[in-house]
Amino acid sequence: MPLNSSNDHANSSVAFSGWRSNLRLRILCNIGAGLAGLILGGLANGAIIAGGAAALPPPPGVDINDIVSINAHIGEYSVLQLSVPFAAHAMGTLIGAYIATLLALSQKLTIAMVIGVMFLVGGVIAVMMIPDCPLWFSALDLSVAYLPMGWLGWRMGCGPKRA
Repeated sequence: MPLNSSNDHANSSVAFSGWRSNLRLRILCNIGAGLAGLILGGLANGAIIAGGAAALPPPPGVDINDIVSINAHIGEYSVLQLSVPFAAHAMGTLIGAYIATLLALSQKLTIAMVIGVMFLVGGVIAVMMIPDCPLWFSALDLSVAYLPMGWLGWRMGCGPKRA
């Protein structure tokens, strides 16, 4: 029997087709994991901001939903009050990266770090929108709350032996 019989060709074609479909499925699952991480991390961020504003109210006259109001009163925030947005940014990123890591089928670190980068972009935009925010807070927020939390979310999602 010849080496390249028509049956061998048909079988290899089916195997290749199955591999491509499996790759597509993994890619779709990974995209879904990333989107779920972004959405759930964003919801966690918002919930922490809202809950933090109830537990540690902003200075009098501040509407936390109005950037003009925040800008007008940013100098009146205490360190404790500034810890609320920092915690929201860090925990939102951590939760998003953790969930994405749990749901992703492959490329878990890449997906978790993409979540960190997306939240970092949001953080940079927030810093640009609140130019009078204390420099120490902006530096702390941008350097600790996003990429390190994305990595930590990946690490927690992988567990000690699955990284």
